[in-house]
Amino acid sequence: MVTSTGTLPSLLLGTLLTFTSGALGANPGLVVRITDQGLEYVAQEELLALQSKLHKVTLPDFNGDVRIKHFGSVDYRFHRRLDGSFDVKVKGITISVNLLLDSEPSGRPKVAVSSCSSHIRDVEVHISGDLGWLLNLFHNQIESRFRRVLESKICEIIEDSVTSELQPYLQTLPVTTEIDHLAGLDYSLMGAPQATAQMLDVMFKGEIFSRDDRFPVAFLAPVMNLPEEHSRMVYFAISDYAFNTASLVYHKAGFLNFTITDDMIPPDSSIRLNTKSFRAFVPRIARLYPNTNLELQGAVISAPCLNFSPGNLSTAAQMEIEAFVLLPNSVKEPVFRLSVATNVSAMLTFNTSKITGFLEPGKIQVELKESKVGRFNVELLEALLNYYLLNNFYPKVNDKLAEGFPLPLLRKIQLYDPILQIHKDFLFLGTNVRYLRV
Repeated sequence: MVTSTGTLPSLLLGTLLTFTSGALGANPGLVVRITDQGLEYVAQEELLALQSKLHKVTLPDFNGDVRIKHFGSVDYRFHRRLDGSFDVKVKGITISVNLLLDSEPSGRPKVAVSSCSSHIRDVEVHISGDLGWLLNLFHNQIESRFRRVLESKICEIIEDSVTSELQPYLQTLPVTTEIDHLAGLDYSLMGAPQATAQMLDVMFKGEIFSRDDRFPVAFLAPVMNLPEEHSRMVYFAISDYAFNTASLVYHKAGFLNFTITDDMIPPDSSIRLNTKSFRAFVPRIARLYPNTNLELQGAVISAPCLNFSPGNLSTAAQMEIEAFVLLPNSVKEPVFRLSVATNVSAMLTFNTSKITGFLEPGKIQVELKESKVGRFNVELLEALLNYYLLNNFYPKVNDKLAEGFPLPLLRKIQLYDPILQIHKDFLFLGTNVRYLRV
């Protein structure tokens, strides 16, 4: 049996801070910061794993000679096959390990041991059984030999664990994640992590891209000035770049386009989408197209940008809506064009492993931009448009936002006790971490 005492957590914490640094090009869209608390937790988990493996170490047979008072020079040979049992107590283990953490060309992390050394201050061996009293005469030699064996085994275990366990485990970190049939999320590393004595920062691209046709983004991620927060193990700094690249993808895919037809209008509405209903405020349309249905086709003019300011999220949607009369033989004749503007407040929440969102629209402003049926007062259309946007358009967008922005997590990692802050240009999520062994 092998037991150990010492300051392994703090020693392994030092190990984690020896990652190589790499030069960054463009700014990351996502930064994961592991604080000293998080690194200490990792060290404790590694300690448990190391202790478990030390218990399984097989000690070799060995022999030697020693001078014993009243006996003279005595040759000895130690076999594990002797009857009885022995306990080994290990005290004061010091481990120094340098790990090189970098990124592969694919954007996945890779890790290797560059150096390892260990020192055991003291080993105590107690042997029981019929010959225990005799073997205990050689305890100094046995303990010294055990110490050298265990010291070499510790580094062997660490090097093997990094190669066979840690590296494959890091490969479970997603490089790209499918959001839906339209969009994917790029989590490739942008370089080696940046380490200080208190934290480790890992930089990810954090870009949402079109799965059908990935196109270059015309803007860069902003510089994120992360606050000095240490109350949680891990912090995720998510730039507005991530959210705004999502807006680009869904806008280009036509997700924000919409069509309003008369069957979408509530039965008790005073305005119907037909020329008879429009006669009161657009007389010419009723004369030109008597008893004809109308259709409104809308689109957001450009991809809305989500604006981050301390404690606040907002965006503005600028829409264009074109009205058509539905003529026989499926012919659609354009008759007027509207501009619709609205300010929107946004809320973001954390849900287990994702950031989810919700939009709360403000009052709309409608303006007549072009008309082939004469000028008319657009205020009468605001109620109809408000109804559609509140009951159809925004619920559709909010359903998509509820699906969430997945965070880059390793397998068997659970997040809990989150805090959410909004800073200039980025969202800052702090959380504690639990490793699920089962």
